[in-house]
Amino acid sequence: MRATPRNLGLTCLALLVLAGVLLLICLGLGTASIPLESVWDWLSGRPLEHTHLVILSRLRLPRLLLAALIGCSLSISGAVLQGVLRNPLAEPFILGVSGGAAGGAVLAMALNLAGMWARSGLAFLGAMVTVLLVLGLTRRQGRRDTATVVLTGVMINAFFTAFIMFIIATASENKTHAIMFWLYGDLSGAGLEQVEVLAPVVLACTLGLCLFARQLNLLAGGERTAAALGVNPERVKFILFLLVSLMVGFTVSLGGLVGFVGLMVPHLVRISLGHDHRLQLPAAALFGASFMMLADTAARMVISPSQLPVGVVTAALGAPFFVMLLARRGSQWW
Repeated sequence: MRATPRNLGLTCLALLVLAGVLLLICLGLGTASIPLESVWDWLSGRPLEHTHLVILSRLRLPRLLLAALIGCSLSISGAVLQGVLRNPLAEPFILGVSGGAAGGAVLAMALNLAGMWARSGLAFLGAMVTVLLVLGLTRRQGRRDTATVVLTGVMINAFFTAFIMFIIATASENKTHAIMFWLYGDLSGAGLEQVEVLAPVVLACTLGLCLFARQLNLLAGGERTAAALGVNPERVKFILFLLVSLMVGFTVSLGGLVGFVGLMVPHLVRISLGHDHRLQLPAAALFGASFMMLADTAARMVISPSQLPVGVVTAALGAPFFVMLLARRGSQWW
């Protein structure tokens, strides 16, 4: 599909409508089922039964909004990383960016640094350090082999996993329990405070990444071609990695480790809409929000009345998807 203003507008409108409809439906689904009419009455400001009012306003709405922001963040980050590295297997979780952010956040929890901003700040530093390590270790004679980038990211992710396990092994029982639930992407404690912190970061970084869609299109043809057309590849990549690190750092610090969203969603969007990043990036962000709302709803309902961490659901879907991509070596997807 060509990325004309009309196609872009229609695509974004359709995905916004989809996200709105799914939000309406998912608000009513859970251990305590709430009729769609009651959800609509609540959204319209009409009086509602107190129990339903508490469930919708204090539990499900903040959780679904946080899930949507996480999906938006991870999906557009995956699309950007796949575009910059020209590798269909690239995404924050696999490249170790999420692992680095988780390492920083777990360190903040172990050091008793109070507040979401301290945890988010260390998570951002962890994500940025990971990106710099991956890029620095894979630089050879002015070039980077994308397969080596992915493998290096996997190894660095393994290092941060070991670091997190060390923190867990040496922490008190209460801290261990809290860290383990957070690591699996548990959103049961989501509140509007987390949404208010994450929303401006995700929206600002998403807008910033979309502004570089044209440069991403040129980089897809090779760095030399992009440079010949007036793009400074190193500068563009640094800005993109900085924005991705900032967004992923805040996302992981508030939502835990949620893997494979940044792998699956960009591919599904690319298959449907084509390779033009001017269309692909906003579509991935919007569709990622819908995808995560569905994943979180499934996490709440699969073993109801108990709940699964949403990271378990995304991993169950993403692991087979990743194996399929490996088997095809990306040739039919890129």
